[in-house]
Amino acid sequence: MDEKAPAGRLPERDRPWLMRTYAGHSSAAASNALFHRNLAKGQTGLSVAFDLPTQTGYDPDHELAAGEVGRVGVPVANLGDMRALFDGIPLADTNTSMTINAPAMWLLALYGTVAAEQGAELARCAGTTQNDIIKEYLSRGTYIFPPAASLRLTADLVAYALLRMPRWNPVNVCSYHLQEAGATPVQEVGFALATAVAVLDAVRDCGQVPPERMGDVVARVSFFVNAGVRFVEETAKMRAFGALWDEITRDRYGVTDPGQRRFRYGVQVNSLGLTEAQPENNVQRIVLEMLGVTLSRDARARAVQLPAWNEALGLPRPFDQQWSLRMQQVLAYESDLLEYPDLFAGSHVMTALVDGIVTGARAELEKVLGMGGVVAAVESGYLKSALVASLAERRRRLESGADTVVGVNRFTGTEPSPLTAAGADSIEQVDPAVEAAAVAAVRDWRAGRDGAAVDAALERLRADAATTANLMPATLECVRAGVTTGEWAGALRQVFGEYRAPTGLAGGVGVGGDATLAAVRQRVAVTGRELGGGRLRLLVGKPGLDGHSNGAEQIAVRARDAGFEVIYQGIRLTAGQIVAAAVEEDVDLVGLSVLSGSHLAVVPAVLDGLRAAGRGDLPVVVGGIIPAGDADALRAAGVARVFTPRDFALTGIVDELVTVVRHANGL
Repeated sequence: MDEKAPAGRLPERDRPWLMRTYAGHSSAAASNALFHRNLAKGQTGLSVAFDLPTQTGYDPDHELAAGEVGRVGVPVANLGDMRALFDGIPLADTNTSMTINAPAMWLLALYGTVAAEQGAELARCAGTTQNDIIKEYLSRGTYIFPPAASLRLTADLVAYALLRMPRWNPVNVCSYHLQEAGATPVQEVGFALATAVAVLDAVRDCGQVPPERMGDVVARVSFFVNAGVRFVEETAKMRAFGALWDEITRDRYGVTDPGQRRFRYGVQVNSLGLTEAQPENNVQRIVLEMLGVTLSRDARARAVQLPAWNEALGLPRPFDQQWSLRMQQVLAYESDLLEYPDLFAGSHVMTALVDGIVTGARAELEKVLGMGGVVAAVESGYLKSALVASLAERRRRLESGADTVVGVNRFTGTEPSPLTAAGADSIEQVDPAVEAAAVAAVRDWRAGRDGAAVDAALERLRADAATTANLMPATLECVRAGVTTGEWAGALRQVFGEYRAPTGLAGGVGVGGDATLAAVRQRVAVTGRELGGGRLRLLVGKPGLDGHSNGAEQIAVRARDAGFEVIYQGIRLTAGQIVAAAVEEDVDLVGLSVLSGSHLAVVPAVLDGLRAAGRGDLPVVVGGIIPAGDADALRAAGVARVFTPRDFALTGIVDELVTVVRHANGL
């Protein structure tokens, strides 16, 4: 820019934020090709999506991985997969973000080993491991171990990175999924900062980091946030986040350098806010949501990744990801946004909004700390119950029309969309053969290893886990020996145990005097009497590894309010466990929720199991992100109803559940 820039402009145009797309599917080789194409289109960083088996510490041939391999990300079962994933990509020169939480240490060890094989200095490698386990207990569901053990792994990774990978962000506190699970801006800020405090306290107290280095630790803590369509409020939220982070790191941890206290965050705008109905509207939603994290220079995102317009329909294609990348590039390079100082400095409106969020979030943070911290608030169920209640209120406002979602509950008349005219061609299809290939590959990998070296590495990992030793050296030994993702996680499961997080249903609030619900409640009561006098019993099941439980929980809350007795045992169940619960609880209906795309594998497994148990007469309904062709296949297999995001009216869905029960029983 000209040095004599007009008054009010910056003397030099700002550099754009890091531009990413969240990518990965099918196989390491296919994802590598996608990375190369995206980088060639001007993407300036990588954001790696791992599949659910990898995220939850299972190999592709584990029972729970059936139907999930390569669906929502790339499967990485061993060092060979990581080599293939980054083949030809210079890791020392590429900023890489990895959305991986419970096995973050394992994936960073794989990444670091591949980088070293490339000849890269680890000290030069820049990027982020998401590594926020707390929000997994609350919203996303890819946790493995109990909270205390998980925080120990996080602290170990932070301490290791501080010494060996100083440009790496070893923890990425993630409020993104809190918003999707129902969090208000105040809750999103307050709960995320409570998580950050827990991480920093764990690092401070683990004895591995000298007190004088806590400023360096704080400087490498990043955040990953959500941005909804209310972009003015989202702008205020980000400014409030920054103000509170500065306050906490100064007062609680004694960090005196303002540069180290700077709030550093990346963002993906709200994927679950995208709609299946009139999906073309998602394009403008994505752009507006991007503005909430870019307009304010003093609180601008360091990195932005945008979803694609068709994520409510299924897996985006490369063209869809390119479209989202171009949205960022138009804003950064064609508009004049980066030529100006902060647009909101001195704004009375913005100051009042920020102050309100700061006050509310500080109160939420103090409440959580008063409970003993975020781990105690998870284990007591407080945080989950608060999110379930907030999401129930959000749903109530949508269904009542108090909140407008264009094309969903208002302005629903539409022309056929040329974007979806091709049917299933409007999304990326994952070849079912991908899973079989991954299973064969991991078995070949195991067969080609030095078994004694593997056993020794796993024994060291278990032994170190039983002490307070940093687990990164043992993990690196496992990588070099050829240990698999499932074996690494399995060894730690033996020491730490596994965990079942509270479901939060006890905190779900009803919809009060909803007249429509009263009518459904009457139908439930009448049907129960006609079937023998008891309450109708609904089993809500989450088969496979999909941990996005928001929809299942909201259905459970509404069905309970309508008079159903609801059995909900949480996430990550095998088909056998769901069938056993259905038979043991003598339910009238089974509802399965699947958002990962594995419905064609996990739903038939439940149907087959019910038939084998002599309960083939029990009606089964399914909800999830299910393309029309797949819905037809599920109905042909015996599913009574298929619900998708288009079916937003929960009371109407529950009414339909009563109809299914009546029809199945000849009433």
